[in-house]
Formats: sequence, C-alpha cells, structure tokens
Amino acid sequence: MSLVAGVDSSTQSCKVVIRDTVTGELVRQGTARHPEGTEVPPDAWWDALVEAIDAAGGLDDVAAISVAGQQHGMVVLDSDGAVVRDALLWNDTRSAGAARELTAELGAEEWARRTGSVPVASFTATKLRWLRDAEPEAAARVAAVALPHDWLTWRLLGYGTRASSPLGPDLDELVTDRSDASGTSYWSPGDEAYDLEIFERALGRPGRVAGGDGDDASAVVLPRVLGPSEAAGTTVAHGPVPEGIVVGAGAGDNAGAALGLDAGVGDLVISIGTSGTAFAVTDAPTADGSGTVAGFADAAGGFLPLVATLNAARVLSSVGTLLGVDHDEFARLTLAAEPGAGGVSLVPYFEGERTPDLPDATATLSGLTLASTTRENLARAAVEGMLSALADGAAAVRDQGVEVRRVLLIGGAALNPAVQAVAAQVLDVPVTVPAPGEYVADGAARQAAWALSGTRPGWALSTRASSEPDLVPAIGERYRAAQALGSLPR
Repeated sequence: MSLVAGVDSSTQSCKVVIRDTVTGELVRQGTARHPEGTEVPPDAWWDALVEAIDAAGGLDDVAAISVAGQQHGMVVLDSDGAVVRDALLWNDTRSAGAARELTAELGAEEWARRTGSVPVASFTATKLRWLRDAEPEAAARVAAVALPHDWLTWRLLGYGTRASSPLGPDLDELVTDRSDASGTSYWSPGDEAYDLEIFERALGRPGRVAGGDGDDASAVVLPRVLGPSEAAGTTVAHGPVPEGIVVGAGAGDNAGAALGLDAGVGDLVISIGTSGTAFAVTDAPTADGSGTVAGFADAAGGFLPLVATLNAARVLSSVGTLLGVDHDEFARLTLAAEPGAGGVSLVPYFEGERTPDLPDATATLSGLTLASTTRENLARAAVEGMLSALADGAAAVRDQGVEVRRVLLIGGAALNPAVQAVAAQVLDVPVTVPAPGEYVADGAARQAAWALSGTRPGWALSTRASSEPDLVPAIGERYRAAQALGSLPR
C-alpha cells in the first residue's frame, strides 16, 4: 500500500492525515496545538508538525507529503535563514491603517485589476507596509518573505538556519503555490505572476523570484510559484523526516479545502467555522473593485473567488448559551419555530463584520413582540441570521459572474439538522453536506498524491446529507430589512 500525507497547519493547530494513494482511505492521523495569539514564532509551527507527525505514526512508509496552511501570514527571513520577527497572522489587524494607505495610493479598482483583490489587514502586503513603517530596522534585515506553508515546505526539504537544518539557508529554494501567492496582494491570478512594483510599494525594497536572475543585492527573495502537480523536491533525513519523500507544492487553507472536497466548477463551498467563508471554484479570474469578493487562485489550476465573514458558528453557541441549551436542544428549538422566526431577525455582527466592511458594528435583534419573544424564535433567528449573512456572501460571489449549481456545506455546524434545514430555505441551489473530515489536510494529501503520480486523484467524497432548495424568500427579505435598521457603529 502506497501512502501519502497531508498537513493542515491552521491558526489553532497542526493536523496530519495519512491516506492510501489509490483509494484515499484514511489510514491514520495526528494533531498538535499551536500557540494562541495573532503573532507567532514560526518555530512553534515546526514543533507542532513534528508532534503531529509522531502522533500520526511517523512518515517512514509515506511516499509523498504536502502542506496546506493558514493564508496571508507574514514570515520574514534574514540572509542566514533566521526569522527576523514573529510571524503576523491573517487575523492580526495592526496593518489596517497600512491597508487603507495602500488602497488609496493605487485605488481599489486598480488593486482588483492587478491582484484580484483589494487590500485588507489580513493580506501580506499590508503587513509588509506596517513592518516598513513601524519596525524599519527589522524591515532592513529582510532577505526573503514567505507564507506559513512556504516556510514549512522549505523546512521539510531540509532548509533553514545552519543550526536547525542539514542544508542551511538557501533562500532560492523557497517555493509556494498559486493559491497562497494570490493571498499576498502582490501576485496576480490573472497574469500568474508577481507584481514586483506592488511588492516594492509595500516593503519599500525591490523583490525577485527565488531561483531567478537578479543582480540587485538589496532585492528580497519571493518564493517560486509551483503548478498544482509540481513537486517542490524530496526530503533529506532530519528529525522525524526520512529521506526521499516527494514534497508537493502546498496550498492556502481554503484552496486546500476545495481540493479536499474535490470541488469543481459550479460548486460553491460554505464553511461554518469560527469565521465563515463562501468560495467557488471557477475557470476564470475575478476582480471585484468593491473589495467584497477576494479574487484568489485555487490549488488545481483554476480560481477561487471568496467572501469571508467574522461571525459564524459562534453566533449559534452564543445564543445557545443565552438560552441555556446544548446543540441538540438548540436544533430542536430552531426546528419547532416557523420559517421567519415569527418576525424576529438577528443581524449577527457580534464582533463587527468583515463582509460587509463594518468593523465597529454590533449585533442587533429586531422584530420582538410579546407573542414572538419565544425561545424557539430566538434560536431560529440565530440560525437564519448566520446563514443569511453567508447567503449574501454567496450572492456577492455569483454577482462576479460565477455560476453556482451546488453548495457544499462544511464545518462542525453543518452537521446540525436545523442548520441543514434552514440552509435549504435561504439558498436557491441544492445543498450537500459532506461527511465530517479534515478537508484542508485531505486536500494537501490529494495534492501529494498528484505530485507523486502526475494524475489528480479521483477519490470518492462521502456525503452525510443533501437537500433540494426549499426557498423561503421572506427570510432574506426580513434579514435585509433588519440590516438597514441595525448595524450601527459603537
């Protein structure tokens, strides 16, 4: 039996799955925690990967491995391969001012045209501008800029500082993939190339592609972008990593999930986690000058227009805690209420919101009367509000000319029968709920198998539930009316 490994190096943890190369059957898996916070020493990711590999039974019988990871994080290295400062993660907001400055300098439409997206504090380019202005001495030491999955791939290949790796600090061996590169705001999905003028605008120094020509000693190395099936190389023996394992290109987390689900053109994935995302697989790039839709690339040669919301599964847990019920009772209460929750609407901006861009907004509950104020209606309003916000995100993706024929609903909350029932009432296409899995790590494992064989795996996707649309337009109408009344800044 030939085996491949997929890694999901997420914000909270590192997960490793080991799968059969031919069938995709899960053989074993392991996990390890990451430290909390919005800036993290990258060595903590490597330590967690080593722990997760050990928990998964090691790599001695594994033929290929690939790493998918949290997007946008800024990993800056000096000429000796050492990390200049702790990595700023996607959820670090200190570069919000830099994002506004960069957007103003070129204009939102120009950013979208050149990079597919309008800068926000999540993206790497804004973090580099912040570094330039807030920590100029650190910025001057930067010899290379990588993303979290790039750095872990580099380490798997045996590179790093002289003290930590067998091959030393060869920065020209840094590689990435198109999905993660597209989240930097200085790589163009349409042109399939770095926009070096934008990179220099962000950091204040020129950049060059790893392994390419360049005689400017001050140029900062950017990882070479590999194709979906292209191997980054093979491992050398070090730590828990045996010699000769093929290493895939890796991917950003959302693209990894799309690949893990084997999503294709016509599929839109709605992920209900701590935050929510709605992203579709397309065969053409998008460019939304409003900034609502980020025009990313995917990990399979296509594109991945994406909308993110800040308020998702925690909306349900918060209201469930208020009602003093567990998940099962929360679902029962929701299903006992009529669609529309008796006129009660929840606009769930508990922590502000990213889409729409209302960072200072608060949640609003409206439509309460003596008759409508019931536990059932409050539970249903929470589910309808959360899903209506994600349905608006899906509509924004479709407004970019994206055809959607099916929704794949994932995340822990997707298994809630109330969420499944309401999803059919707010979405106008069939909804499929895949069986629970580590979709991002599974996508990395598929990519590893692809790099090993040269053929994209056709592993079957197991499903837990499916439903045809049962659209209740009044739910969305009430939600949008409540949006207009609420969402006031603090």
